[in-house]
Amino acid sequence: MRTRFSVIIPAYNEERYLPRLIESINIAHANFRNGAVEIVVADNSSTDLTAHIAESLGTQVATVRKRCIAAARNGGAAIATGEVFCFIDADSALHPDTFSRIDAAMHDPKIIAGTTGLYLERTSLGLMVAYCMMMTIIWLTNIDAGVVFCRREDFEAVGGYDENMLLAEDVDFLLKHKRRGWKQGRQLTRLTGVKALGCTRKFDEHGDWHYFSLLPQIIRSVIRYGSRIGANQDHIPEITKYWYQPNR
Repeated sequence: MRTRFSVIIPAYNEERYLPRLIESINIAHANFRNGAVEIVVADNSSTDLTAHIAESLGTQVATVRKRCIAAARNGGAAIATGEVFCFIDADSALHPDTFSRIDAAMHDPKIIAGTTGLYLERTSLGLMVAYCMMMTIIWLTNIDAGVVFCRREDFEAVGGYDENMLLAEDVDFLLKHKRRGWKQGRQLTRLTGVKALGCTRKFDEHGDWHYFSLLPQIIRSVIRYGSRIGANQDHIPEITKYWYQPNR
């Protein structure tokens, strides 16, 4: 059977959450009848049992040494064989109808790429304020989170994820598809009814209101250095500590 979907998972020390995600992928695969689904875990130099667990659960493992989530996504895509690439964070979980809905979207020639959106696994006032703030940006740009999907040929045409970016590389990735789509009469889509789980572990670790103290620090760093900083992460400690030195 042809490989319709490659689910690519960037992972750094994800032994705790990876089994939940893979189980949800297998359930969604069981509900999908129009092709095979492969799972590729891009192990980003984990120091725990991430790679061992991934292999034991029947996934392919791509070892990615460069400490950058964009590099991890590209590394997973490099060994993927599917017609459609689906990128999802390791601490998430898929809706059971995810592949059926993405398959229908990818059969529409007017759609170049898309997202499923996400829902938060728990709520609080601080979380909801942050969520509403992000939804405003999503409504304005039509760029969402959750499962990000595109055809293999479009991924290759836009050059994949920008490995010089330490943050917002996922937004940049979709913007590149959006610009390519404008030239071809195609557009991004946001699916409804199949939101992925949005893990709140960053809020658990840093507090439910931490975005509002972190955001000004990140803005100052981006204004000073930009988000394209190559392999040198040390001069932007706010970004390096938050995304690349997690408490796990």
